[in-house]
Amino acid sequence: MDNHHAHGSDQPLLAAIIVVLLAYALAAGFGWPQLGAQMIGEAEHDQAHEVEHEIAGEDFGLDVARQPPPYWMVAPFVLLLGAIAVLPLIPATEHWWDNNKNRFIVALALGVLTLLYYLFLHQHPIDGHWPVHHIVERSAEGPNWGQTLTVLANGILNEYIPFILLLFSLYTISGGIRIAGDLKAHPLTNTAIIAIGGVLASFVGTTGAAMLLIRVLLETNRERKHVVHTVVFFIFVVCNCGGCLLPIGDPPLFLGYLRGVPFLWTFALWAPWLFVNCLLLAVYLAIDLLWHYPKELPLDVALDETRVSGVRISGLWPNAVLLLGVVLAVGLLDPHKVIPGTDFRPWMYMREIVQLAMVALSLVLGRQAIRRENNFNYHAIVEVAALFSGIFICMQPALQILGVEGPSLGLDTPMAFFWSTGSLSSVLDNAPTYVVFFETAQTLNAPEGVTLVAGVQENLLVAISLGAVFMGAMTYIGNGPNFMVKAIAEKSGVKMPSFFGYMAYSCLILLPILVLTTFIFL
Repeated sequence: MDNHHAHGSDQPLLAAIIVVLLAYALAAGFGWPQLGAQMIGEAEHDQAHEVEHEIAGEDFGLDVARQPPPYWMVAPFVLLLGAIAVLPLIPATEHWWDNNKNRFIVALALGVLTLLYYLFLHQHPIDGHWPVHHIVERSAEGPNWGQTLTVLANGILNEYIPFILLLFSLYTISGGIRIAGDLKAHPLTNTAIIAIGGVLASFVGTTGAAMLLIRVLLETNRERKHVVHTVVFFIFVVCNCGGCLLPIGDPPLFLGYLRGVPFLWTFALWAPWLFVNCLLLAVYLAIDLLWHYPKELPLDVALDETRVSGVRISGLWPNAVLLLGVVLAVGLLDPHKVIPGTDFRPWMYMREIVQLAMVALSLVLGRQAIRRENNFNYHAIVEVAALFSGIFICMQPALQILGVEGPSLGLDTPMAFFWSTGSLSSVLDNAPTYVVFFETAQTLNAPEGVTLVAGVQENLLVAISLGAVFMGAMTYIGNGPNFMVKAIAEKSGVKMPSFFGYMAYSCLILLPILVLTTFIFL
């Protein structure tokens, strides 16, 4: 799986999926997924009852632990995010880090360090969130296995599994669709391709949209010499800014969905989504039309005009239907909500099992020749899986600290949350950054009459969401698809800018647009 280009056989993966599906069916036979859904429903009923008592001025329910881990326990989290940011840039470690096994070793080692702290050193109760909220006390004698397993369940069972299976489903199914063609590489043509990708990003994910359209964009522009700016704007729009209308669009928003943000709430971001993406497209069109396209040599333009082939889309059946199925599964099979119009509460992990079934159908019914033409492989998704297995464990101390210290950070305005979330999303990964500031916002006392969404003031949630999604485009490391598109472009012969060269584009073009966005919408 660490080969970047060879697709290989899907038989081992199919066998693994079948084993998981059979295991789930067996568990359902014993009633375990149903019991999990029942526990979630009862907990939500109790929580609503608790809120009623709090409004009445009564002390009711569980007290949340108020003693967080020491600040130095964020070190594994910082080290892991630092490794993601720095190791690919150092010549001595660049190729070593490119191996997913080495990424997993680093993530695992730092995750184990975090768990060892809870096993031997943590002295206070902690909050458990899987399958429902509960308080776990420190063990009176011996190693603290209860709290350690609770932290592991919080990070892996509650968040990592739904997160990675959604990305895996979108990535694998979209890999069975090929959009090919060599159009005339006019500025309007490139703008249209990027615009289509920006719309698709919210509905098939930024990763899926980028993988669907980057190849046709590169094929269209293969006769042109000035292509770098086109790929950079593709990263801005398709890999990032286009993906904020649905939780499946960008990983940060899906983590918000897992924390209780309604599935369709992100459509409330349509105005800044439209503003930012339209402005980026307009700027791209102006730059390409007035500056880069006139600099192309007449011979290259002539070749581009004659070497033309129409757009060919293959693999829509069954993969387009299966992508729609993934979207419906995410929207409808949430164990925290009954399916609209029914009394049925989806069983625990039913959503993820349906997604895996969609992947299996894509691999069985889809054409393997299309995946080979796409140079499809699992390297990118394995990279994400390896790194985030450690991230979701290592960020648990940081989340507990923010649960206590959040109100004292001085963040209380939408603009402050936008720039704080966005700044860290630029230099770290935007998904865990979103979680950190989401948890911080939940600790703030809301003024009377302010709308809350998943326990966060709505105007603050808008700022956090936009900051994480939009400013993930500021660097190559802000969002997973950025590096993926860079690698595909370089393999096609496009000499992409360095880390800081890319930042020159983002600071000169994207940053002023985001400044303007904050004044208009925040």
